[in-house]
Amino acid sequence: MLEPWGFAGDRRWAVVDEDGEDLWLGEFPRRLTVVPGNLDDGGLALTAPGMPDLTVPPATLGEPVPVGFRGLDRAMLAAPEAHDWFTRLLGRPARLVWLDDPRRRSISPRHGGLPGDTLTFASSAPLLLTSLSSLKQLDQWIAESAAERGEEAPQPLDMARFRPSVVVDGAEPYEEDRWTEVRIGEIDFRVSELCDRCAVTTIDPATAVKGKEPLRTLARHRRWDGKTWFGVRLVPRATGTISLGDPVTPLRRS
Repeated sequence: MLEPWGFAGDRRWAVVDEDGEDLWLGEFPRRLTVVPGNLDDGGLALTAPGMPDLTVPPATLGEPVPVGFRGLDRAMLAAPEAHDWFTRLLGRPARLVWLDDPRRRSISPRHGGLPGDTLTFASSAPLLLTSLSSLKQLDQWIAESAAERGEEAPQPLDMARFRPSVVVDGAEPYEEDRWTEVRIGEIDFRVSELCDRCAVTTIDPATAVKGKEPLRTLARHRRWDGKTWFGVRLVPRATGTISLGDPVTPLRRS
């Protein structure tokens, strides 16, 4: 189910420090080992290796606390057992917070936001779209670079490294760079910007071990304006439902 700020229940929870600042995945990769699940009552189910399973009750009655996310001044504090769980997981004081109303946070104009565009705890847009053909091309580039160094080709990258909301298949590699509007199923989306990639993509989501790829290879083939790029950010033009297998139709290209 698609809402104006993204998929229902997506990116409504965040892990922060005692001052409300985001505990960035690049600095705390063990966060990647957490498997969350939204519950019907609005709570959250959490599992992670070496940790007891935890059910977090809804935070609708939680205390509002300051947070350091751009364009957002506060969020609701989750139950104390959630803070204890994440503190134990990360080895430092941590708290779990919930965004009660995404309409309180707008998309920054410098990230392609227009008046009325809203956002959850996502970094810059409601959804992120990536392409299987683009990933296949990236894997090929990585294999070619490894051969140049006399190394064995690594295993293909898991798309989970890029944390997409929507993955498409069938387009030419990096064709999505040129899309400005796209239809998925019966829902139209505006492409707000291309997605620049950070060091979190170098962390294997299965092991939480950090390496050099894909940024090393993206820097050779996909670097401009001082950044590396993979995927595009989307803003929905309507609400509704999209499903696995829906057709994807570019409506406008740059």
